[in-house]
Amino acid sequence: MDEHQKLRVLIPHWVEHNQEHAQEFLRFLEAAGDAAVDLRKAAEQMDLVNQALVAALEKLEPNPKHYSGNV
Repeated sequence: MDEHQKLRVLIPHWVEHNQEHAQEFLRFLEAAGDAAVDLRKAAEQMDLVNQALVAALEKLEPNPKHYSGNV
C-alpha cells in the first residue's frame, strides 16, 4: 500500500477519532466550570480540523467510499 492509499484509509479514521474526542469534551462541560468555554472551543476547532481532513480526502478520492460520516 502506497502513502496515497494509506491516507485514504487513515483520514476517515482520524475524522471519526476526532469526533469522538469532541463529543467527550462536550460531555464534560458541566463539570468543567470555568474551563467549559475552552472545552467547547476545542470541540469547535476539532470540527474545523475534520472539515480540512474531509477536504483533503475528497482531493485524494473524489467520491470517498471509506467515509460516510458527517462533519
